[in-house]
Order: sequence, then structure tokens, then C-alpha cells
Amino acid sequence: MNKICLTDVDDLFSSDLRDPKFVNQVTAEMNKLISAVAVRKERENCGWTQQELAERAGVLQSMIARVEKGANISMNTISKLRTFLESQLNGG
Repeated sequence: MNKICLTDVDDLFSSDLRDPKFVNQVTAEMNKLISAVAVRKERENCGWTQQELAERAGVLQSMIARVEKGANISMNTISKLRTFLESQLNGG
């Protein structure tokens, strides 16, 4: 039996990356992960627990956990977090 080993991840997805729908899905997932890392980093930089950030932003702690895992969340939650974090960045 011949064993096939991939040496480059791009080889695995080369044909898929020609499909605009696939590229859009990959981009959306990457954006969620980038946002997850940014929220967690900002929370940790401020020395807050997930619960503290949730209370300050007016959302549930479970929503902060979902954000930090890169899970799907509502636009309402995104909006509340964005508004709160922007106010903090602007000295609020």
C-alpha cells in the first residue's frame, strides 16, 4: 500500500481556492479567528476576566467565551462589544 503525504497545505486546497464561495467561507472564518484573538488580547491587556468584560459591554459571559473561540455570534453582540471596546480605546 502506498502512503501519500502532503508536504504543502496549499496542495490540499489548490482546486478549492479557485472557487469564490470557498474563498469567501475561508475569509469569513479567518476574520472570526482574527477577531477572537483581538478580543481576548484586549481583555487580557486590561486585566479583565470574561465576566468583567461581559458586564462592562452588556453581554453574557458565555458570549465572550463564544467570541474568543471564534464561534458564530449575533450582530447585536458584535455591536455591543465593538461599541464598548472602541470607547475604551478612545479613553472612555
